Amino acid sequence: MTSSWTTKQNKLFERALATYDRDTLDRWQNVARAVGGGKPVDEVKRHYAELLKDLHHIESAGGHQESHYNSSSASSSNSSWCSANEDQRRRCLKLQ
Repeated sequence: MTSSWTTKQNKLFERALATYDRDTLDRWQNVARAVGGGKPVDEVKRHYAELLKDLHHIESAGGHQESHYNSSSASSSNSSWCSANEDQRRRCLKLQ
């Protein structure tokens, strides 16, 4: 079960993904530490998996779909993830 993520935690998560890329030793431990709030590594990895799934879904739908990542992982009033366009977000997160 995944706990809810605040807007602040999502922003910290996004920054941490940009800081600690795939080649970073202990990437997930660093990302979990950066997010704070006692988020365990397994939950951070699941959150990342949801992000990738949503990006794939958005890309396959031509970029016109609502993000599950935003609606399920952050409270409904938090929309930081939807504030940037998908290309900018992927570049920031080094997912391309």
